[in-house]
Amino acid sequence: MAAASIAHAHDPVRVTVGVDTHKDTHVGHAKDELGRDLGHLEVPTTARGYAALLAWARSHGEVVAFGVEGTSSYGIGLSRYLQGEGHLVLEVIRPARQDRRFRGKSDPIEAEAAAAAVLSGKAHNLPRASAQRVEMIRSLRIARASATKARTQAMNAIKALIVMAPESVRDALRNLPNAHLTSTCARLRPGHIVDPTAATKTALRSLAMRCQALEAEARELEIQLDQLTSDSAPVLRSRFGVGSDSAAALLIAAGDNPARLRSDSAFSMLCGSSPLPASSGQTKRHRLNRGGDRQANAALHRIVMTRLRWHGPTKAYMARRLAEGKSKPEVIRCLKRYVAREIYAVLAPVRTGA
Repeated sequence: MAAASIAHAHDPVRVTVGVDTHKDTHVGHAKDELGRDLGHLEVPTTARGYAALLAWARSHGEVVAFGVEGTSSYGIGLSRYLQGEGHLVLEVIRPARQDRRFRGKSDPIEAEAAAAAVLSGKAHNLPRASAQRVEMIRSLRIARASATKARTQAMNAIKALIVMAPESVRDALRNLPNAHLTSTCARLRPGHIVDPTAATKTALRSLAMRCQALEAEARELEIQLDQLTSDSAPVLRSRFGVGSDSAAALLIAAGDNPARLRSDSAFSMLCGSSPLPASSGQTKRHRLNRGGDRQANAALHRIVMTRLRWHGPTKAYMARRLAEGKSKPEVIRCLKRYVAREIYAVLAPVRTGA
């Protein structure tokens, strides 16, 4: 009995660390296997800071796992470092508002909650693996979305200027379609700015040239995205209605870690296309899921809308379910679930390297 007690006393402490991540600093909180607090540490978001956090965690005992918030944003650098050192990293969702209301909010409190989530088993998802092609697609898609948004803002500014432009300018431009409008405004020659008409033409010309530059930039990024998605997932791109932008959104959502998505149901839940019960009394129905990755959900929606316009079997399915008494949103929800199942079957070999 005494020997067993001595052996137990020398067993290493099993440490779980939760990390609250920010742009410039991370805060880690350590707990033992019984949930007792071992302390917290704040480190900078640098390679030296990551090493200091890991050394501090190891100083408490045997590190079992790290629970990290924001593994795809502020915590991505730390997650890569810890995984490179051979440690288990789990993705932690930030605490609910109700928990924050009762517990308060600070970086150590958030880090402690992350460690508790790992110990309780609430946090069990692995972070997305940083596959090179997925990261390339993510970067290009962000740049393309920014260019598209900026072009829309410039076009809206052109139309707003036309509304309050002098009569001679407004009458010449007010009924032109967008493509013709930008080319016409880009050709304006205002001359010296000596009156409101010249000032308005100068502004319109500047905005139109900006629109054209952003459109060319977005087109070039679209070509690169098309090539990358076709090379990374040719079978996915061959599916009806799956364009480069939709394929990019789905590839980013899925990542390339086979342990992250266990089934087509899990993938559907990730994309926010899984049916949620909305029954009451004698009414038995399901509704749209408003959670999940909204970019992936939007990609599924675009695929369904394209198929409803051009795909015969999808149009026939819509007509049949409407005749059965389903509403159009309910039928679209069903179609998004079917598309999610189809996409998962395509992405499964891509994620596992088959």
